[in-house]
Amino acid sequence: MCGICGIAPGGERRPDGAQLRRLNTAIAHRGPDGEGYYEAPGVGLAMRRLAIIDVAGGDQPIFNEDKSLAIVFNGECYNYPVLREKLEKQGHRFYTQTDTECIVHLYEEYGDECVQHLRGMFAFALWDAKRQRLLLARDRLGKKPLHYTVQGGQLYFASELQALLSVLPQQPDIDLQAIDDYLSLQYVPEPYTAYQGVHKLPAAHRMVWQNGQLSMQAYWQLDYQPKHTAREGELIEELRGLAREAVQMRLISEVPLGAHLSGGIDSSIVVALMAEASSGAVKTFSVGFEETSFSELPYARAVAERYATDHHEFTLTFGDIPVTLETLLGHFGEPFADPSALPLYHLARLTRQHVTVALNGDGGDESFAGYWRHWLDGYADQYLRLPGLVTRRLAPALAAALPDRADGPIGSSLANGIKRLPQLTEIDRRASLLRWGSYFSPSHKAALWQPGLAAHLHHKRAEQEMAALYAAAPAASRLDRALYADLKSYLPGDLLVKADRMTMAQGLEGRSPLLDHELVAWAARLPARYKLRGRQGKQLLRKAFRHLLPAEITSKRKQGFGIPVGAWLRGPLQGWLHETLLDPGSPLAGWLRRETMLQLLAEHGAGKQDHGKRLWALACLALWARAR
Repeated sequence: MCGICGIAPGGERRPDGAQLRRLNTAIAHRGPDGEGYYEAPGVGLAMRRLAIIDVAGGDQPIFNEDKSLAIVFNGECYNYPVLREKLEKQGHRFYTQTDTECIVHLYEEYGDECVQHLRGMFAFALWDAKRQRLLLARDRLGKKPLHYTVQGGQLYFASELQALLSVLPQQPDIDLQAIDDYLSLQYVPEPYTAYQGVHKLPAAHRMVWQNGQLSMQAYWQLDYQPKHTAREGELIEELRGLAREAVQMRLISEVPLGAHLSGGIDSSIVVALMAEASSGAVKTFSVGFEETSFSELPYARAVAERYATDHHEFTLTFGDIPVTLETLLGHFGEPFADPSALPLYHLARLTRQHVTVALNGDGGDESFAGYWRHWLDGYADQYLRLPGLVTRRLAPALAAALPDRADGPIGSSLANGIKRLPQLTEIDRRASLLRWGSYFSPSHKAALWQPGLAAHLHHKRAEQEMAALYAAAPAASRLDRALYADLKSYLPGDLLVKADRMTMAQGLEGRSPLLDHELVAWAARLPARYKLRGRQGKQLLRKAFRHLLPAEITSKRKQGFGIPVGAWLRGPLQGWLHETLLDPGSPLAGWLRRETMLQLLAEHGAGKQDHGKRLWALACLALWARAR
């Protein structure tokens, strides 16, 4: 686990060594245990190391036998013992005990198809000196990041966007269309970044730089057909076996490891399986809030007590926000408004005081239909069949008259659901995430941007691209198509970005057993009845692991990892919020209408509407724009 970066001038030109070192220094937090460099005609590679496997001998770059191949690697290849044994039988010689070394030998055997053999999380850059060719690749689900751009005929790449920007000869302009996407999604979706000409390599893609040209190709596709036909009991046993294997593979480590325990079903299953496979007490870490309606600490404690874990807790308060939010945005390098990044950052800091690796429950919702909107979509379709008088006049009028509970889960109250009804008629039914979770609808954004800018922005781009994912899904049912869109957009764009940046900011490695690609592929082929039944998702997952968990965990409704931003921004953080948004020297003053922001602030402050998440997104945008 580490951070990687590089500069590829192409031809016989050598990279600027000082520039390469500045680039690597900018990601030092990702790898506090060491650094490595490779410089040759045509390329410069660098990395920062967080030592997990082969601590003593695993320094990078790693080479093949004749050193014609060099690699820098970020991540973990959990099946490397099996790969190594096979490669040694084929005559390859190893000089380290690392998983990284397997990749250069896999490349010798299979070329670019080497990625197909890797089971884990990764981003890597592999230089083939004989062919003057650089191969870059990301894992199938997008757990590890890679950003790149081309300037002056040179390729620049890095694990983190901010590091990349720190060395570019010419600073790129802000991409306001990407900012418009951000206002919809709370993140900038791949392959875009907040900067023109700077991109994210999409998940499950590999890219080649050769002769001054880039070429890109997807190498993996999830398929939801054919469906499993085995009986429920057999499927339960298969699921248990896959989950146990995924957890056990992720216990490989030469340094202390533990788990993030949220109190939800996914992380609770991971902790239960860790306890089952471990001889000692599992170290668990949880974060909660003084506002009990948001805190899942009691559920986390129930699991910790059942398995006698070495349990640690952290309580987040509003006072932790202003002093850390700018730091967090620096790690993202672009605006990012998922409020749960804040508790995760503090949780990672607590965790790193005790362990170097932490398993988590990421991925269960996207594979097994755990979000409220997965069942709400069916009701929305029925609602849209009503006469336009109801959907476009009566419902919006009722929604405007009701108090907003934007801080609560969408399905947790009738009022909250009704507040979303006007958005259903405005947003494509195939863009489920935006129907229910968008901070700013297209009409909201049109009213927010300065008129001269709004006319040049495509306010529906994020919606249309999400609808296109839904339409292209290799699936037949409405539910599977929505899950596919989640796995291709929300997961790599928000959840995994948040998980990577907030853990690596503390030099902590996060591992996600439920995102093992073989488990994800198996779950995709489950019939819908094993995922969603009525208003409850994760049907088979609950049944398979009910015997391992306290009853209150498997029966409780999904809560999510939210924070009470609405209450905080109306109360103790109100002054900070006004100062942040209305600063006349902020770039926001040139982008957004002051009167629209004043209206949002006034309605929120008076309790007329809860614009907490919208104001949070604007505050994150303002802080990022001011600091860049």
